[in-house]
This record gives sequence, C-alpha cells and structure tokens, in this order.
Amino acid sequence: MSTLLSAAAAGSRPVWTASPDTIGDLPPEAAAWAGTLRFKAGAGEVLLVPGSDGAVLGAILGLGPSASTDRRRQALLAGALATSLADGDWHLAEGHGLDADMAGLAFLLGGYRFDRYRSKPSATAAVQLFPGEGADTAAAAAIGAGAFLARDLVNTPANDMGPDAIERAARSLAERFGADIEVVVGDDLLSRNFPMIHAVGRASAIAPRLIDLSFGRRDAPKVTLVGKGVSFDTGGLDIKPASGMLLMKKDMGGAANVLGLAQILMTLKLDIRLRVLVPAVENAISGSAFRPSDILKSRKGKTVEIGNTDAEGRLVLADALALADEEAPEILIDMATLTGAARVALGPELPPFFTDDEALAAELSAASLAVSDPIWRLPLWQPYAKTLASKVADTNNVTPDGFAGAITAALFLQGFVEKAGAWAHFDIYGWRPQAGPTGPVGGEAQAIRAIHHVLKGRYPQL
Repeated sequence: MSTLLSAAAAGSRPVWTASPDTIGDLPPEAAAWAGTLRFKAGAGEVLLVPGSDGAVLGAILGLGPSASTDRRRQALLAGALATSLADGDWHLAEGHGLDADMAGLAFLLGGYRFDRYRSKPSATAAVQLFPGEGADTAAAAAIGAGAFLARDLVNTPANDMGPDAIERAARSLAERFGADIEVVVGDDLLSRNFPMIHAVGRASAIAPRLIDLSFGRRDAPKVTLVGKGVSFDTGGLDIKPASGMLLMKKDMGGAANVLGLAQILMTLKLDIRLRVLVPAVENAISGSAFRPSDILKSRKGKTVEIGNTDAEGRLVLADALALADEEAPEILIDMATLTGAARVALGPELPPFFTDDEALAAELSAASLAVSDPIWRLPLWQPYAKTLASKVADTNNVTPDGFAGAITAALFLQGFVEKAGAWAHFDIYGWRPQAGPTGPVGGEAQAIRAIHHVLKGRYPQL
C-alpha cells in the first residue's frame, strides 16, 4: 500500500534521482553502490542503497537520459517507487528536480493493484512518501482515488459488472456525497422517451437503464458528463469474432471514467452543478435483439438506420446527450470506448478528443501537457458527415466506406447536441496494454485529469 505524507517524517529515508550522466553527483555512498552494481539509471529503474550496517539507507530513482526536459512527464517515473521501496517512510531528496505534485500522484497510481479475484492478495510493501515542499497531497489523493475507481470498474468482469452493477456503483457514489440520483429502467425507458437506449439493451437478461446523478447547488454553472456504459459488447447480431470480445468488459470504460471524474470533482468541491448521465446496457444477442436495417427513433426525434449493430455505443450516447442538451449546460463532455479507428490512428495511450469550441480545445490541450495526461484533438471534419446519409432515415449509425471512423462517430454524436455552451467528445481506450510506472496492465483512467484541470481553472473551489 502506498500513501503520501504531507511532511517529511523523522527518520524517513531519501530517494535521490539520477540520470546516467549524473550518477557521480549522488552522495558518495549512493554513487559508489550504483557503480558497484553498474546501475544505469534507466527511466523508472530503482536501486536500493544499503548503509554501512547493512540496513537500507536510501534509494535511487533513474530518470533516463538527462536530455529529457519534460519534467512533469518525467515525474511520472516516481510511480515505480510504490512497488520498489522497502516498508516505511521515504522522501524525495532535496534537489530532485521533479514536479512534486506530479511525483506524488504518480507514486499513488503506481501502487494500484486489482486483487478482487485473487485467493491471495499481491504482496505489497507499506510505503509512505513525502513528495516535497508545496505538494498538494490532498488533491493528489482525491485524483488518485478517482482513477482507482475508474480502474476498478473497468477491471471487474461483466459477470459482476452488468448494467445493474454500474447502477450500484453510481448509487454508492451518490450516497457517499449526498448527491441526487434517478434511474430509469427497462420498459420505462420507452415511456420516458429513451428509445435507443432501450433498443440496444433489450436483448440482455439484465434490463437496460439510464442513470442520472446530480450534485451541487442548483444555480451553479452546469457541467454535464455522459459516459458510455456498455457492460459487455458482443457486437449484437453483427457479432464480433472471439478475439474481438476478449476485452469487451471494458466497453463501459466511458461510464467508469465519468464516475471517477465525478468523484474527483465532488471530493475537491468545485462550485458547479454537476450532472452525470450513464446509459447502462449490455449489447447481447437474443430473439429481441435489434437488427441491421432496423430504423430507430431517437429521443431527439431524429431517425437512425442501423447499418451495424456493433456501432451501438453511439446510439445509447445519442439519447443521453439529447437529454443533457435539453438544459443547455455550460459544458457537456461525453466519454466512450467508441471506435477501433481511434486506436488505429493514435494508439492506446493517446485518446482523441473532438470539439468545435476553440477555447475549450486550447484549454484541454494545455491541460494535457500541464498534468501529463495525454490527449490529442482530431477534427470534426464536416464534409465527412454526408457519409452517414441514409436512403430511408435521417441518418445511418455507420458509414459504408469505413474511412475516418473516429471522426464520423463524433459527427454522429454532434448531431444530438445543439444548446450546450461547449461540447467535447473523448474516444478513450480505457485500458493499459503494458505495465508502466503508474500502473499494471488493466483498466485505465484516461483524460479525466486533464478535464479536471480545465474545470478547476474555470470554476472556483468551495
């Protein structure tokens, strides 16, 4: 277990930082030990240094080549300390050169483990770290906890994380913070005018639902988050191959991330009227499954021809976005594990975002760098909208050519947003395919730190 200290504890041991060409600048005993073991100070490498009595004196965190100048991103290497240090209290030594806030957060993130299904939990040290003077350890703890919530939800398999379990997670969050919550379930979705959420989820043994959570004073600026909550995606009647289903427990990653972000915002008490909408469904196969060539009427009244049942996420998001847009929030953000095309374009670590608001785009891009939370803007290229045309309905849910899939999905969603002051769509992967200093392979929180950074810059903290 890794925790942060708000001040250096008496007797805590130092963590020195070094690049390959600065090992000689370490304290003599540390430099000598590094030389003896031929420690190269590679990025994220950690070397424990013994004292003359054989006890651990300190540790060296390798930063990689000193030519690297991105100190904030370099600070993420401190995540390796969570699983490499011995039990006890530690502090980053004076002159470590890292951003203390980022190093503290990285240390927390690096200690994450998902042991719910292990008969024996992973062996972890009880390590406490003071990241340096001026570090906001309370904020780091809140952001880390939000990321852990998102990771836990994504990592939980679909047999324990169906639409009903997503609802329970949202209700637990609402209860903790005293938020209001309403859930529309099953056929009530039809009477309440959420026909596409119902259509996508009706084939499952667990009823589809729309989760609606609100928090904050009613006259505060409205910020609404919408998260795709497809607990498992078979592809529907346009069924995926077996290999395509292996990670489909993560298809509720958008819901997991907005719930994690909501927890951060509520913990840190931003003065906003926060609303979180999660259409929670399973895209299953049964006699009641929706079909290719079906025409669905959306909440907005727009009709949608189904070109492919495996493009279901945009359908449930469309109904939720239409509801969100009705009250014209100042900021409307949706998050979804929406397209493979986004991963082909940018890979798993760099989620694209789309917005037609230049100010918001600039703030998000700057925040991405400021908090080392990678995102990249892709264009809402309007000429591609015509490829969503249908001969029998207002629009199709897919294009016939397969080109620019992330862009055309974003354009489809944009058609359900009119009144919001600013809207942004994030097409996240929600998964870490390789272990790194800030976490193991598994569910991942993406973009929520950057979004939080933008919101805290716009709205005061209570």
